[in-house]
Amino acid sequence: MKNSKLKKIIESLIFSSSSPISIKELRNFFSDEKISLKLLEELISELQIQYLNSGVNLKKVSTGYRFQVSEECNEWVTNFYPEKPQKYSRALMETLALIIYKQPITRTEIEAVRGVSVSSNIIKTLLEREWIKILGYKDVPGKPAIFGSTKEFLDSHNLTTLNQLPKLDDIIELSEQEKQQLGLLDTNLNNEKDNDLIDPKAEEYNEDNIH
Repeated sequence: MKNSKLKKIIESLIFSSSSPISIKELRNFFSDEKISLKLLEELISELQIQYLNSGVNLKKVSTGYRFQVSEECNEWVTNFYPEKPQKYSRALMETLALIIYKQPITRTEIEAVRGVSVSSNIIKTLLEREWIKILGYKDVPGKPAIFGSTKEFLDSHNLTTLNQLPKLDDIIELSEQEKQQLGLLDTNLNNEKDNDLIDPKAEEYNEDNIH
């Protein structure tokens, strides 16, 4: 197959997909053609350049590649459609930020930092949006759920890794004591993981579970 035709097919596949498409998925799709990973990457790079100054761009996110409205046109597109994006409460965004930056973390640990209880609706909303997931259960009385982020969260915020996020204290205001509690006095993003044992009946959690 000629590279020109292959590039058109890749373009149409990504354009028509409702979710990002990874290089691995493309390679598997073209397995009969024996197309190399390197060639696929080169063709996608060409497509990205081709759409660079267009109204839509080909972007790489956590789970693959997708087309999305360019930043300079985003406001116009938003104004064209009557449905406004959903707004979230400060409590929800603070809860999400703590989960993202200090995962794995339990609801009790979140409440200890925020100083107020976390509504079940907040956790439910974050789970339904697939921005967070349950990594396991802490081996303490009550076996509270341990939460972490998902690749869907990265995709929805146009990120490929958590390292692209700003510092936590740029998002929510924390006292020195709260930073100490969270281990955020250094600038590293959650370098230390919780060593507590997990309920063996629960989904095992490790570095691979946290995205």
